[in-house]
Amino acid sequence: MNTKIDKKIIKYRVAKPADKMIGLQGPKDPEMATHRDGHKAKVIRMTEEVQRPEVLIGSTYKIKTPVSDHAMYVTINDIILNEGTEHEQRRPFEIFINSKNLDHFQWIVALTRIISAVFRKGGDVVFMVDELKAVFDPRGGYWQPGGKFMPSIIAELGYVIEKHLQTIGLLRKTELDQHQKKLIDQKRAEFEARQKQQDAFAKSHFPDGAQLCTKCSTAAVVMMDGCMTCLNCGESKCG
Repeated sequence: MNTKIDKKIIKYRVAKPADKMIGLQGPKDPEMATHRDGHKAKVIRMTEEVQRPEVLIGSTYKIKTPVSDHAMYVTINDIILNEGTEHEQRRPFEIFINSKNLDHFQWIVALTRIISAVFRKGGDVVFMVDELKAVFDPRGGYWQPGGKFMPSIIAELGYVIEKHLQTIGLLRKTELDQHQKKLIDQKRAEFEARQKQQDAFAKSHFPDGAQLCTKCSTAAVVMMDGCMTCLNCGESKCG
């Protein structure tokens, strides 16, 4: 097919087969978001017309860190969109943080307002979890009960939001498959068997707390009648 060009040619580009395939496939759905773990989630964009209901349902989480004498209580309230229909979905709407520790009052107020604004804006709010979990305290983190290291209080707040999003079904919980669980159990058993030590005094026939005898090298020396006496060989300091 001949095409008449009325304007001066200033640049050109060679069409590649990949460009044709993209044109056949069509544009990607902008309402689908792909998260770091590979799963796709439907993005719901809330507008300013969505007003706050009189009553919201939510959950409160307690954060107790060794770096503070007072605990923090994180409350996340959710709004139910399209209630009573097949498209009903629960979405986070606002967050509140309460604590007796006034040292963090300013950043707590600022952070709750920003996170609540992101929740009300809608869209893919899961990205905040990774951003908060990546915050490190320059003074060092702390260990939670159970042996989990937490780099900062902000990071623990990110884990709390992640737990809440998993509870309401907005974020999928990552779990190990059966092969990985079996491999971990096998490696754990091998490590425990390798590190297991036999206590030399576990099967002793002598009283607990007996000292080592310098003559027979047995932990059988006890105090008898005011004198250290070995119950294995009869060695005594009193003769």
